[in-house]
Amino acid sequence: MVWWQFSLNCQASELEQIENLMQDFGALSLSLSDAGDEPIYEPLPGTTPVWQESVVTATFDAGTDPEILYQQISAALPHHLASSLRQHSLQEQDWEQAYKRHFHPIQCAPGLWIVPSWSQPPDPEATQIQLDPGLAFGTGSHPTTALCLAWLAANHPAGIRVIDYGCGSGILAIAALKLGAAGVIAVDIDAQALSACAANVRANAIETDQIQVLLPEAMDSSPVELLIANILAGPLIELAPRFAGLVKSGGQILLSGVLKSQLDDIQLAYQPFFRLEPAQNREDWACISGKRI
Repeated sequence: MVWWQFSLNCQASELEQIENLMQDFGALSLSLSDAGDEPIYEPLPGTTPVWQESVVTATFDAGTDPEILYQQISAALPHHLASSLRQHSLQEQDWEQAYKRHFHPIQCAPGLWIVPSWSQPPDPEATQIQLDPGLAFGTGSHPTTALCLAWLAANHPAGIRVIDYGCGSGILAIAALKLGAAGVIAVDIDAQALSACAANVRANAIETDQIQVLLPEAMDSSPVELLIANILAGPLIELAPRFAGLVKSGGQILLSGVLKSQLDDIQLAYQPFFRLEPAQNREDWACISGKRI
């Protein structure tokens, strides 16, 4: 079976108009993608940010006459939008298998792998984190997560207590436990992230007494030996005094989610509390570690 897709570029202010128009013509589904190169980082709960310029793609039933529909949509659009209208065919396929083909085991560091549930571990002797792509942030492929995983693999948190603040999928919390941590508090402000984290903890056969998964206001504020925060630069700066209070003297902090251009601001916020190591970089991103003064 063949479905028909029509796509066009539009500004954020025009999205509602385009979505309503496509639905009026009988679109079965609508999707948005970035028309340029404008990153949208992890949104706050309850927010749905969009790109300044998006590609809107509408999918229509196979029985639709694509030539007539193209003419109808073009006639209903302002000229500057009609000029970008494109028509495509979409062949039926096994979407589950197509989805799985995009995700393969990832080697985070020597001896540490992230493995989807449908894949065989490439190195059975290595530490394996089972993780399927989902709604919560963190699959190990993004440079910020990869930098944190590489740090954990090089600095095993054996026998210590860890806070993963902004846990997302739980990948860093699970990695810390599999690399020997005595216990982890996984914290996030997003209930969906907490649900995903708890599910991933179960999939990795983590004992429930080893990890707490909770909202920030529910966490114990007793200082720990390692705090990890892979979040955004703004919250990292705002939370610097709070994080300092959550790390024991001589304990360590690991911060990521930071663009290289934001390094100076982050370092300035944390230098009163921590002796910071040189940042580790990957692509445009950075990871900062330090020891509590």
